[in-house]
Amino acid sequence: MVPDRHFALVEDDPRRYEALLQIADLMVRPGGLADLFRELVGLLRKVAAFDFAGFSLYDSARDKMRIFLWDGSQLDPAPLELSVDESLLGWAWRDQQPVVVQDYLSEKKSPPLSDLLTRRGVRSSCALPLTTARRRLGGLGLGSTNPGAYGEHDVRLLRGVSELVALAVESALTRAALEGEKRRQKMLLDLNATLISSRDPRRLFPAIAELIRSVIRQDYASLAVYDEARHCLRLQVMDYPPTQEHIVPVCDIPLEGSACGQAFSEGEAKIFTPAQLGEINAGGIYRLFQRGFKSACCIPLITQKGPIGTLNLCNRKADAFVPEDLSFLRQLADQIATALDNAFAYQEVQGLTQKLKKERLYLQEEIRSVMDFEEIIGDSPALKRVLNQVSTVAPLDATVLILGETGTGKELIARGIHRMSARKGASFIKLNCAAIPTGLLESELFGHEKGAFTGAITQKVGRLELADQGTLFLDEVGEIPLELQPKLLRVLQDQEFERLGGVRTIRVNLRLIAATNRDLAKSVAAREFRDDLYYRLRVFPVEMPPLRERSRDIPLLVSYFVQRFARRMNKHIETIPTETMNALSQWSWPGNVRELENFIERAVILSVGTALNAPLAELKVQVGAALQSTTLESLQREHILRVLRETGGVIAGLHGAAARLGMKRTTLQSRMQKMGITREEYQN
Repeated sequence: MVPDRHFALVEDDPRRYEALLQIADLMVRPGGLADLFRELVGLLRKVAAFDFAGFSLYDSARDKMRIFLWDGSQLDPAPLELSVDESLLGWAWRDQQPVVVQDYLSEKKSPPLSDLLTRRGVRSSCALPLTTARRRLGGLGLGSTNPGAYGEHDVRLLRGVSELVALAVESALTRAALEGEKRRQKMLLDLNATLISSRDPRRLFPAIAELIRSVIRQDYASLAVYDEARHCLRLQVMDYPPTQEHIVPVCDIPLEGSACGQAFSEGEAKIFTPAQLGEINAGGIYRLFQRGFKSACCIPLITQKGPIGTLNLCNRKADAFVPEDLSFLRQLADQIATALDNAFAYQEVQGLTQKLKKERLYLQEEIRSVMDFEEIIGDSPALKRVLNQVSTVAPLDATVLILGETGTGKELIARGIHRMSARKGASFIKLNCAAIPTGLLESELFGHEKGAFTGAITQKVGRLELADQGTLFLDEVGEIPLELQPKLLRVLQDQEFERLGGVRTIRVNLRLIAATNRDLAKSVAAREFRDDLYYRLRVFPVEMPPLRERSRDIPLLVSYFVQRFARRMNKHIETIPTETMNALSQWSWPGNVRELENFIERAVILSVGTALNAPLAELKVQVGAALQSTTLESLQREHILRVLRETGGVIAGLHGAAARLGMKRTTLQSRMQKMGITREEYQN
C-alpha cells in the first residue's frame, strides 16, 4: 500500500494515487526484473515527468552497480556495469540520500555516466536509493530534457515512490532467487537420477554437462580425474562449442601451473578472473584463455578417500562466476565425486571379475592343451647348454628370446623359465602371434572396450592384463605386424598400455618371453621388423638345438613318448626293436621333437603286441625324396654347420672344427666363406 507520510502528496490527484497503488500491486505480480522495470516506467510516467529513466542494482560480488536504462522508447537489453562512484545512482545508494542535478551543462562535478545522459539530451535528473527494511538494493533515477525539472516537492514525492519500487524490486529478486533455487534443486535431483542410471563415466559426461548448462550457462565444461601413476590430471572434456576444433577432448594436465591443478592440490574451489588466467602457463584452461575465454571456475571433486579430480567450467564473459555460485557448485561437485568414485570402483570390480573369469577359462583351456611335460627329456651337450642358460636367466626378470626351428620345444623352455622364476605362483599366459588374424591380434594382446569396433559388444581383457604379475609368452613373435610393434615396445619399456577404444592407462608388471623360428636379424635388415624392438627382445637369447644335433637324446625321447601314448591308449608295449631304434636315431627329423612325437603316436596306434611296430617305410620314402632333392654342396654345408655347432664355433686347435673335418683351418674358412656360412648360423 502507499506509505502514509506521502499520502497527502497524491490524495488530490486520483491518477497519481492509482499509479502508486498499481506500483504496490507489482510486489505480488510474477515476472522477471526486465518485465518489472518496463511496467514501472509506464506507471512512473503517471506520477512524475521524465524523458529518461534508470534502475540500478548493487552487485556485492563485483562491487558494481548494474544499471538498466530506459531512453524514452525502450529498455536497453544489456545493463551497464559501473563502479559505485561512476553514476548518480551509485551516489544515491552509497549515501542513502536523493541526488539532484538541476542542469548538467552548468554542473561542475558529475559522474562519468553524466556524459552519456547529456549526449542523449538529458539536462536534469534525480536519483534516489532503493532500500527496504532488509536490504539496500540499488537506485532509481529519472531524467528530463528540461533543466531544473525536479524540485523539493518532486523529490519528496519520488522518495515515497522509490520505497514502493524498492519493495517491488525486492519481491521480484526474492521470487527470482526462489525460482533459481528451485531450478538448482531440481537440477541436483535430475543429476542424482542421471548418476544413478549409469556407471560408465563416458556416458555420464554429456548428461552432466547438459544439466549444469541449464543453471550455470557455461561455454565449456570438463572433468579432470587424477591419474596417480602419472601424477597428473586426466582431462575429459564434457561440453564445448562445436566450432572449437582446437580443443582436445582428452589430454593430460600437470598439477603445477594449471588452474584445475591448483584447485585439486589446495582442495578448494577456485574462481579465475582474466588477470589470474593470464598468470596460468599450463593446462587446458590456459589454452582456452588464449582462445578468448575470460573466466573459469574449478571445483575439487572430494570423496572420503580424498580428492579424485576437479569439475571445470569456463565462460567467454569476464566475471561470469561469482562466489554466490560456489555453494551450489560444491553440492554439484560432491554428487559428481561420489558418482565417479562409485563408477571407478564398479569398473575396477568388474574388471577384476572379468579378468579372473577370463583367466580361469584361459587356464582351464591351457590345462587341457598342455602336453603334460614334467621334465625336459635328454642329456646331450647341446641340450645341457640350453638348460644351463635357462638356470642362469630364470631367477631374473630379464626378457628372453628363444630361437629355434619349429618343433624344438621353445614353449617347453619358456614354461621351464616361468616355473623356475619368482613369478611361478602367478599366471603363464601364452599367445601364438601367427595363429591369430592380423586384425584381431591387437585386441587379443591389449584387449578392447565395449564398442571399440564393429562386433565389440562387450569389454575384453587382453593377454597383457591376464599376465600381470606373471609371465607372457609370445610365440612366433616375428609375425607381429609392423604397425603393432611400437605398442609392444611401449609395454616393454614403460609397462603400460591402453585397451582399444579406451582412455585409461593400464599398468602391468610382467615378464616377457618371446620365441620365433624366423631369423629376426634378416627381418630387421629387410625392414620387416623394428630394430629397437628386436634389441629389446634379444636381451638374453637362447638357441634351441634341432633334434638332428641331439641324436643321443632320441632313444630317451622315443621311450618317453611310447610309454605316454601306450598308457593313454591302454596298451602294453614293453620292447622297442633295435632296428627301429637305430632307424629313428639316424633320421634327421626336419620337424624335430614334434615330428618324432607324432611318428611315435602313429607307431603305438599300429602296434598290436608288446613290441613297438613303427612304420619305418615312411622314413625310407622321405629319405629317398630328400636325397633326390639334396645337392652334394648342401650336404657338405650342413655337415660343416653340424661340426661347428658341436665345437661351439671353434675352428682352429686340436679339438676345433677344422681338425674334426680333416682339413686346414684356412681351407675350412675359405670353404665357409664360399658357402656363405655366417657365425649367427652356428653360434648364439
